[in-house]
Amino acid sequence: MATQLDHYRLLGRSGLRVSPLCLGTMTFGVGPDGWGSSDAEAATMVDTYLDRGGNFIDTADFYGGMGGSEKLLGRLLGHRREQVVISTKYSLTTRPGDPNAAGNSRRNMVRSVEDSLHRLGTDWIDLLYLHMWDFRTPVDEILRAFDDLVTSGKVQYIGLSDTPAWQASRMQAIAELRGWSQFCALQISYSLLERTVEREMIPMAAEMGMGVCPWSPLGGGVLTGKYSRADLTPPEPGGTFDRKTMNAVTGRLNETNLAIADETVAVAKDIGCTPAQVALAWTLANPAVASPVLGARTPAQLEDNLGALGITLSAEHLARLDAASAVPKVFPMDVLTGPAEGMMFGNVTVERRI
Repeated sequence: MATQLDHYRLLGRSGLRVSPLCLGTMTFGVGPDGWGSSDAEAATMVDTYLDRGGNFIDTADFYGGMGGSEKLLGRLLGHRREQVVISTKYSLTTRPGDPNAAGNSRRNMVRSVEDSLHRLGTDWIDLLYLHMWDFRTPVDEILRAFDDLVTSGKVQYIGLSDTPAWQASRMQAIAELRGWSQFCALQISYSLLERTVEREMIPMAAEMGMGVCPWSPLGGGVLTGKYSRADLTPPEPGGTFDRKTMNAVTGRLNETNLAIADETVAVAKDIGCTPAQVALAWTLANPAVASPVLGARTPAQLEDNLGALGITLSAEHLARLDAASAVPKVFPMDVLTGPAEGMMFGNVTVERRI
């Protein structure tokens, strides 16, 4: 396993080299109230990450009050832009009320890219993600628009985020058959609290040549062990919208997840590290994972998160974490990985090497 940020990895089936941990900037440009970072904290985190050899920074046109994250990131990088792989995203609304300023259409994609280039102060985007599947735009329109942007040089690589596995695999196959640009990255929620993606999405990504870049690998901070059963009380209406409130609203704060967090804390005590480092090390142990996206709000949190690269979980610790966070199998995997294997292979071992 990589032990430092400058032990780079190829992103999916591409030649793009990225660090094993990606610096997320959803907290940039928001302000310190609630859950955002101050501009000074953001600057320190960017400097720390780059000084350690990190080269992969993730943003989106929607972050930071619709563009604030991109603007701040562009200013903070300055002359260092050349050494950084910047990923950004389009799909979410940047002009409420305008139906064509949101979604996956060619028009919104092209307009969003032009706006992102301006805010970032750059001539190209290294990796452009479709941010969220809209269930409306035809796939050939999306794929051809992506390919046109790559051909123009304004976008170098493309990826998908929060898209159903069946649609992502279909799109990748169409792109390959038509000779269009293929996706090299899949950004999805993946952590000890969210393992349902192991059923279809992660195997699909490995098969189709997409490196998995998990967002929220710490489960919104729940896996750091900072929440207790007392935090299960619903927040007061009209109160401050902080990270705790967001976790309550999204359903992350519940008995099951707190029990998983308890086991994460216990493993951390065994090893002599922090729970956040254990949670990140567990995610990195999956060979399909290319680069988890760190959602640190402060420089201290980032320092702690980067320490995960020095953690190697034993087979015993992995088994404990897997058992605590296990999710039920679903059809057809419950059948295909059961006794049916013996019927398919005549009770002999058949190992796939590629």
